Amino acid sequence: MRKNIVAGNWKMNTTVPEGVELAKAVNEAVKNEQLKCDVILGVPFTHLTAVKQVIDINKVGLAAENCADHNSGAYTGEVSAPMVASTGANYVILGHSERRGYYNESNQMLKTKVDLALEAGLKVIFCCGESLEEREAGKVQDVIKQEISESLFHLSNEQWANIVIAYEPIWAIGTGKTATSDQAQEVHAFIRKLIAERFGDELASNTTILYGGSCKPSNAKELFAKPDIDGGLIGGASLKAQDFMGIVTAF
Repeated sequence: MRKNIVAGNWKMNTTVPEGVELAKAVNEAVKNEQLKCDVILGVPFTHLTAVKQVIDINKVGLAAENCADHNSGAYTGEVSAPMVASTGANYVILGHSERRGYYNESNQMLKTKVDLALEAGLKVIFCCGESLEEREAGKVQDVIKQEISESLFHLSNEQWANIVIAYEPIWAIGTGKTATSDQAQEVHAFIRKLIAERFGDELASNTTILYGGSCKPSNAKELFAKPDIDGGLIGGASLKAQDFMGIVTAF
């Protein structure tokens, strides 16, 4: 059975003290709940160690928002997958559209990052998604297939068990626009079909696929009711514990 997951992605927000308070608030909120999903906090590198100390790792997972495409060396300012793992984090978010767009991360670079993250014992939340121009040009499936196949389809079945996919229509991130639940379901079903063609039906059925495009308490229940949408990668709404928990409890 695949897991339902709600993962926060704080992006470049909060100071360490602010982040610790936010993590404490989420941890307190989930402490006595019988949750129907896993909860993960994706936080800036600077926050990982401090946040790890204030969450119950059995109830709240911890993710870095990126890692380097090298394990060590003369790469000033970079943070490697082993460094991330050494903080106690158990996930890393890779391939976010902002990393692809602002920092020119290619599918080949992400393939390397995925390999290094898995070697370091991290689970990977791998993002894919199309721009508005690509959607209007009818290229949604082509873009998704290329991003997933070029970065992930070299993996073994055993490695794939540590992959979570996040579909994020770029045109719906931080814009207030949201894909309709039917639009999102259509792409999620396509992604699952791709995985089945490469890894088989059982692995595809067990793969968690998250929606990541302006998901909020008001639309989470409708999105999560779709058969192939297994949760959300939450940006802005993860910066307030009450909003984030409104999405968590949508399950």
